[in-house]
Amino acid sequence: MATENIKEIVKEKYGEAAKRAISGARSSCCGAAPPRTAGLPRELSKGVSAGSLSSADCCDPITSNLYADDESATVPEAALRASLGCGNPTALAQLQPGEVVLDLGSGGGIDVLLSARRVGPTGKACGLDMTDEMLALAEENKLKSGLTNVEFLRGEIENIPLPENSIDVILSNCVINLSADKDRVLREAFRVLKPGGRFAVSDVVVRGDVPAEIRRSMELWVGCVAGALHDVEYQQKLAAAGFDSIEIEPTRIYKLEDAKEFLRSSGIDAEKIAAQVEGKFASAFIRAKKPK
Repeated sequence: MATENIKEIVKEKYGEAAKRAISGARSSCCGAAPPRTAGLPRELSKGVSAGSLSSADCCDPITSNLYADDESATVPEAALRASLGCGNPTALAQLQPGEVVLDLGSGGGIDVLLSARRVGPTGKACGLDMTDEMLALAEENKLKSGLTNVEFLRGEIENIPLPENSIDVILSNCVINLSADKDRVLREAFRVLKPGGRFAVSDVVVRGDVPAEIRRSMELWVGCVAGALHDVEYQQKLAAAGFDSIEIEPTRIYKLEDAKEFLRSSGIDAEKIAAQVEGKFASAFIRAKKPK
């Protein structure tokens, strides 16, 4: 039941983000509206107050300035407004012409459209998303882009609707941390990748030990309903799924100063827990390969 609750809340959040992007408002990781915590497991809802997740307070350090100006200029404005990522996997994955790319949790399509340009007309970029509003927005952005090597699929990242050994590169941008069954996501990613295929995602990770209550609040700040993995645990899960050549490279380390207002509204004295939090949460680029 808890898994389904998390899934429905994620769908609701991303559906609202799509609507904001269509209306011309810039989306953020949390959105301007108070979060809906009913039905969330206690570990994900604890410490969330009605005014604690405003985009001004919690999200700019995470979702802002991820794409270079020349990248932003090549995608429709609505795709950029709908971006809820924590990194830029398309730039870091070193995509090659002719490759087939799959973006897990593709949202408004920004990473799919950027990937399509990188792999060129002989390649293909696919996006997978479970949110109807985001898929509709992505299709609209596809039409505006004029790209023909793009496809968006409806489905869940725990059950990828593609055959095995069909994808060269899997991307994802701060979505796997939202899944309640990360092991299954990684097994599915491994299944659809071709031998020698690459896993290249941006995600939120925890580095070092953080007290449980503080970790819950920081995870909520980072991704609203995030379940960020410890970096070592992420490596272990990738290895268990069959991947090798695993690397985790921090790309943006979150500072306590960025989360002070959120923590204060959650009833936590940021000054007292500074040493336990500073530098412990980060966006990271996570690489792995499916053995040949």
